[in-house]
Amino acid sequence: MQKSVLVIDDDDSLRRVIEYTLDEAGFKVLTASDGRKGLQLFKEELPPVVLTDIQMPGISGYDVLQSIRTSHPEVRVIIVTAFGTVEQAVDAMKDGAFDYLTKPFSRDELTLVVKRAFTFLELKEENVRLKQELSVKVDFDHLVGISDAMQTVFERVRRVAPSDAAVLIGGESGTGKELIARAIHYGSSRRDGPFVPVNCAAIPAELLESELFGHVKGAFTGAVRDRKGKFEQANGGTLFLDEIGDLSPHLQPKLLRVLQEMEIEPVGADQLRKIDVRIVSASNRNLEEEIKTGDFREDLYYRLSVIPVNLPPLRERKQDIPVLVQHFLDLHSQDERLEMSREAMSKMMTYLWPGNVRELQNVVEQVIILRRGKTIEVQDLPQKVTETVVSRRSQVLNLPEGGFSLVELEKEAVLQALQRCNWNQTRAAAFLQVPRHTLVYRMEKYAITRD
Repeated sequence: MQKSVLVIDDDDSLRRVIEYTLDEAGFKVLTASDGRKGLQLFKEELPPVVLTDIQMPGISGYDVLQSIRTSHPEVRVIIVTAFGTVEQAVDAMKDGAFDYLTKPFSRDELTLVVKRAFTFLELKEENVRLKQELSVKVDFDHLVGISDAMQTVFERVRRVAPSDAAVLIGGESGTGKELIARAIHYGSSRRDGPFVPVNCAAIPAELLESELFGHVKGAFTGAVRDRKGKFEQANGGTLFLDEIGDLSPHLQPKLLRVLQEMEIEPVGADQLRKIDVRIVSASNRNLEEEIKTGDFREDLYYRLSVIPVNLPPLRERKQDIPVLVQHFLDLHSQDERLEMSREAMSKMMTYLWPGNVRELQNVVEQVIILRRGKTIEVQDLPQKVTETVVSRRSQVLNLPEGGFSLVELEKEAVLQALQRCNWNQTRAAAFLQVPRHTLVYRMEKYAITRD
């Protein structure tokens, strides 16, 4: 946490004393001579602690408190008041001020109350982090699977977790790649450090460099303060780079250099910073195929994939479906014990699950809400699950007497799969039971686009 303090006081001499005292104590000090300038400076710098005189012409310290508490309730505001107006300070405390100082105060009193504000913020931040990690650890119960394929994955995770080797997790969307990444982190010696996930596909390419490596104040328009990137946030822990296949060609060599040297250079900085981070990455793409097409660097691939872990799609481990269904029923039905009838489970086993475990969980949550009784029957399931393979196949193969073009048939199959899967290519490929690059080739061959 950046230890910067904004001091707002119309008394020039007192303001200089406060600035000198806090600067000597190791804080970065920002100053303003009235409430209006103080609020403007606060918006630009967003310091975590503000110290303001309560009696000022124009915008008072009480107004400053109200404005900051409304827009940034996490900021700690310390009120400075004269001896005769302590009641105002007490009222300010009731309205959210962290503490108050009564004039005249000593330099030790000033330093102590500011340090106490930062200690409070650090403890609060640590408490939030520990709660998040605790909830994540509970979520490891979601790693469910009795199939040989998943038992092989679990054993590989147990063996690789204690090392610091880079791990690349492959598998279709919805197979549980982030849960595996978290299991690797919490099974390692870095378990007490942070686990920082980054979805490379969700962040625009022009912002991802700053997001990963951080930036310094003034590096670009809108960079009003220094900001740590995900690499620094993950220092001493694990950085999870999800959808690494979507990393732009511009960033790939920069990431490779970071992995080689374990040094980062924030945007706009002129010095390198050492880091200590374990890298776990994941992709739903076939990166070896991406290397052949020139979309992914081969040297970066081998840096990321020291240990590969591949998650099989749900349609290839159907013996896990009943276990997963009961797991999600128990998880989402709270105290009520629910189960699924044999006929309904048979439909669940027949369905191809293009969205994998994520889709299965979504369906179970739906039926818990829409069910008619404690036992879930076929009529409680979504229509997409109850459609049989035979009925879907007959729709495709019910050809006209005069014949039908195989090219048109294939084109229509690709188009319908994309539309059914909301144009998600990975899910559509799973639906058609072909590799993703095969689907992409067919789309290019038949000039199929969403427009």
